[in-house]
Amino acid sequence: MVWGVLFAVPSFVWALGGTAGAESTVAPELLRLARDRVPWFLAVLWITGLLKLFGAVVGLGLARPRGVRAGRFLALCGGGATVLLVWHGCLFVVHGVLVEAGAVSVEPGLAGLTRWYLYLWGPWFVAGGLAFAAATVRYARGHEDRRGLRLFGAAGGLGALALSLAFTAAGIG
Repeated sequence: MVWGVLFAVPSFVWALGGTAGAESTVAPELLRLARDRVPWFLAVLWITGLLKLFGAVVGLGLARPRGVRAGRFLALCGGGATVLLVWHGCLFVVHGVLVEAGAVSVEPGLAGLTRWYLYLWGPWFVAGGLAFAAATVRYARGHEDRRGLRLFGAAGGLGALALSLAFTAAGIG
């Protein structure tokens, strides 16, 4: 839950017009969109902030046993969050490693930014994904519907992976 709340803060700060911490840690194009107050981008910031808070609520829900229906929904969301966050973070880390190793080149002005994605954003996403994984596994172990929860968690993870691959193939994200 804490991870989701902490992660939502920058989205809301940037949506409200602040750019604290964004100058050196976020892609210049995204910073420009925030500074220029581009309406569709502001909507994206608000929506992602709300989704991150939804993740915090899911994290809180995974902290206590719930009924079968709520438990399955939480396991579905927990499995999906695990895959999305670990996948996204690993993409940042792999790209950063390739840039640092010289296997992939970026514009000279973006090299420092790539390090932020390698050392901060990538690991932050992976840590969040691992936190969701641990919470979901812990939740399922203490629930009477373990098998059902595992299936729903796996379905959430596979659905998230399919969605992420489709977006990646489409050049989004």
